Amino acid sequence: MVRGTLRIFLGAAPGVGVTYVMLQEAHQMVTTGRDVAVGIALDHGRVQTRELLTDLETVAPTSEAHNGFDRPEMDVDAVLARHPEVAVVDEFAHANAPDCRNRYRWQDIEELLSAGIDVLSTISIQNLASLEDVVSAITQGPRKETVPDGIVRRADQIELVDISPELLRQRIADGNIYPRTEIDTALANEFRLGNLIALREVALIWLADRVDEGLAKYRASHGITENWPARERVVVGVTGNPGDESIIRRASRILSRVNGGDLLAVHVRTSAARPKESLPALADQRELVTGLGGSFHTISGEDEAAALLEFARSVNATQLVIGISRSRFPNRLLGRDVPSKVVRGSGDIDVHMVSHPSAAGGLPRANPWGLGIARTTAGFILAVLIPALATSILSLTPELNLATHVLVHLTGVMAVAFIGGLWPAVLAAILDSLLLNYFETDPVGTLRINDPQNLFALMVFLGAGITVALLVGLSAKRTQEAARARAEAATLADLARDALIEDDTIAAFLDKVRETFRAGSAGLFTREDPGGEWELRAHAGTVPPAPPGAEEPGNGAYELADQQTALAVSGKTLTAGDRRLLTAHAAHLLLLRQRHALHLRLKDTTRMAEGNSIRTSILRAVSHDLRTPLAGIKLAVTSLQRQKRRLPEEIQDEMLDTINSYTDRLDSLIGNLLDMSRISSGSAAPLTSPVTWRDAIEEALRGLPEGNIRVDLAPNMPAIDADLGMLERVIANIVENALKYAAGSDIVIVGPSSGSGAATINGRPCGELRIVDHGQGVPAGDVVAMFEPFQRLDDAPEGLGIGLGLAVAKGFTEAMGGQLTAEPTPGGGLTVVIRLPLSTGPQPTRTEPRGTGSGAP
Repeated sequence: MVRGTLRIFLGAAPGVGVTYVMLQEAHQMVTTGRDVAVGIALDHGRVQTRELLTDLETVAPTSEAHNGFDRPEMDVDAVLARHPEVAVVDEFAHANAPDCRNRYRWQDIEELLSAGIDVLSTISIQNLASLEDVVSAITQGPRKETVPDGIVRRADQIELVDISPELLRQRIADGNIYPRTEIDTALANEFRLGNLIALREVALIWLADRVDEGLAKYRASHGITENWPARERVVVGVTGNPGDESIIRRASRILSRVNGGDLLAVHVRTSAARPKESLPALADQRELVTGLGGSFHTISGEDEAAALLEFARSVNATQLVIGISRSRFPNRLLGRDVPSKVVRGSGDIDVHMVSHPSAAGGLPRANPWGLGIARTTAGFILAVLIPALATSILSLTPELNLATHVLVHLTGVMAVAFIGGLWPAVLAAILDSLLLNYFETDPVGTLRINDPQNLFALMVFLGAGITVALLVGLSAKRTQEAARARAEAATLADLARDALIEDDTIAAFLDKVRETFRAGSAGLFTREDPGGEWELRAHAGTVPPAPPGAEEPGNGAYELADQQTALAVSGKTLTAGDRRLLTAHAAHLLLLRQRHALHLRLKDTTRMAEGNSIRTSILRAVSHDLRTPLAGIKLAVTSLQRQKRRLPEEIQDEMLDTINSYTDRLDSLIGNLLDMSRISSGSAAPLTSPVTWRDAIEEALRGLPEGNIRVDLAPNMPAIDADLGMLERVIANIVENALKYAAGSDIVIVGPSSGSGAATINGRPCGELRIVDHGQGVPAGDVVAMFEPFQRLDDAPEGLGIGLGLAVAKGFTEAMGGQLTAEPTPGGGLTVVIRLPLSTGPQPTRTEPRGTGSGAP
């Protein structure tokens, strides 16, 4: 019997509509004449799903007892007896009741497939066993029923069902998925925007792996052996030549041929002279790479090819693009140019050599004045060959005098000096002197000199040759130093430019240091006094570098920015030029720290200015908003004093109520003014301790006006670190604000379950409380201003406060180390989110006394 085919609809998140899409497909099959029957599918109270089920033939399920409840299970025997062409079986990962013959529903489906029945089924990304830990880390919710990935991958077709997270939340808010009473809780827990985005990404990645498996099977079945990269990382070498833009664009076109990938431009800065290098051109190339979606990197090194290949391997590059000059054929023929070296050392990295007129070999060629091993070796070889060759040629013309011979040999010494430097030229001068003495001075054929003038001429020749060698060597040294200084200056210019444009942090700066020197790690060390112990403040890399003075020889270095600050690198042997560059980086690091300190001082100054502004606003509020309750109290008291006996009792009670109401309002206004003054002056110091949300909410809601307030807290909410008095004021102010501006709508205080969403504050996990209203909401552009002092929505009339409630709430929350934010409520309204760090201390009990921190009302 031919096995049936399995088609699975994979949901990127709960609620995206996998069951609905599956039933739509079943209806489509019915219209094409196929025999379709529903083995098991539940509508979960959703009207649209129920309507689709109504028009399909359904095999009656069985009712099985489980945990004291009767729940429907698929009747496998009945479906096999019915033997439809296509069976619709919902929830592929479902665990059957204990009395069923198979433990899991996917095992029931296997029986249907073996019987030749095609099956449509559904599964959520949360039900895949390999992703259980990933999904749990994202949602922090209860574990779902899971099924091994291998079983799902055996499906003949897997179709992703997905909608945008924003649309899914809107569907929930509209009541299409959950009852009205569960909407706010669902949106605050499992269906938070961050959760949905993360689940969607996980689903796409998992399905992409499934596509890769299908591609591999296709290639194997068709005998295809060529490489088909699905993702590329292209590194392009740039030199600062004006023509490098074409190389960058060529690399971008190479990358655009595949779906996805990274473009990385790298500039190798060496001490070699680069006549065509232009700093403005490098800046333009950096901007071009950034505009193409890539990143620009600058590294230092003396061997351009080795540095480029090392960088390419460090970023796992698949392709390398470099420019190659149309000239310099001899170097390419001998394999001495940079592109040839790159090709020889590329290994499994594909190398593209782009030819254009302005290219200089892709990377700058070696300094012609350089005195490296290759040039020095060539100099010594020429120091032997040129004197012998000159002597042989001059021997053919015996009529030439000694002066002519001396000039010819001196020219050879100069040639050797220009090529090999000092010591090859000295050797050439000595050999030339000996050859002249042996072949040209009397007596010929011996090393004796009879004529003193000839001896003087040879001594002058030897001195001139050595002098020329010294001058050439000194010139080469000065040229190298100038090129190195230029390279260091260019590197520091790049460093300063990045710092000014990107506003570097210490961590970003250290990462650039590590990249520039291609070191394993870089770290910032400080100490309190010049003789104290060094303390690591920040580092980049997997393993922190050793403190100054403790590094292993040849495995790192450090430079003092001042007596209390040091910059250290490890994992790389630094040359003398590298150490000079490291010293400049250390000085830049010191300036960067000083700039950060000035930035902090600027913040303090700004805060003081804001405090003065707030105090001015407070005086204005005292002169205006406080006058109304004072006038009301004064009028009521005066009336009672003068006409108490003549006023009816009910009017007296009304006046007393007026006095009481105005007094409460005055107390609230003064309390907010004082709290705002303390916050602006920085004197709102909380006394934090482990606190539960429930205790704070109960106290905060006491005395507030009655309204449609519903508290929906999860039973397992962990304790937070907070000042209980401050937290009560925060919650009370937010709820009171919601009652004012969302009058008549439901206000829900939602507490997500333990760890839901895995939100953090400064690296610490935090707990959340959401206060949800369904009023008119706040425009997105006004959310930030909403938390500013003396702000009222839409110029609210007097009597709704002076606009300090949310400002005080935000100030107290931040004083406790938390965050206060707001976001639109799906369906209309505003959701205010309070985040506070989770407590690491002992969990409080409900009998503990209330905190008496500075924020207590």
